[in-house]
Amino acid sequence: MVESKKHILTSKGMQALEDELQDLKVVKRKEIAQKIKEAREQGDLSENAEYDAAKDEQRSIEAKIEELEKIIRNAEVIDESTFDKDTVSIGSTVRFYDEEFDEELEYRIVGSTESDIMKGLISNESPLGKALVGSKLGQEIEVESAEGVSKYRVLEISRSDM
Repeated sequence: MVESKKHILTSKGMQALEDELQDLKVVKRKEIAQKIKEAREQGDLSENAEYDAAKDEQRSIEAKIEELEKIIRNAEVIDESTFDKDTVSIGSTVRFYDEEFDEELEYRIVGSTESDIMKGLISNESPLGKALVGSKLGQEIEVESAEGVSKYRVLEISRSDM
């Protein structure tokens, strides 16, 4: 049997996945069942667009539930309290200076399952995340990309309350 990938999660990320799973199972399943019931009551299902749409939505919800259950089953929740507060690790919020663009940036380092650049969450597996993990306050890091090497300096390391 193929071994499933371990999903590294912060406790906050695990709670968000569990909340989403609960919502899908309890709320969304009931809503879709009601939509299907109403569509069936309209009669002939062979040309019933509402019924087809509801069944498609049901398949989508069930697939998402299965995906979330698999992630949670294979999750490794990190114990952030064991990490050195002076070193960047998963769960750290890092403020750093980007030399190329002369700007300060701030991201929280999370596992790839939780990453969302639009929310300021970057993966520990991304090039920048990999470079930041293990760095210390004031340290300069370099990140190689297709465009060349970018240089950053760590300005602040913090941990949000979990």
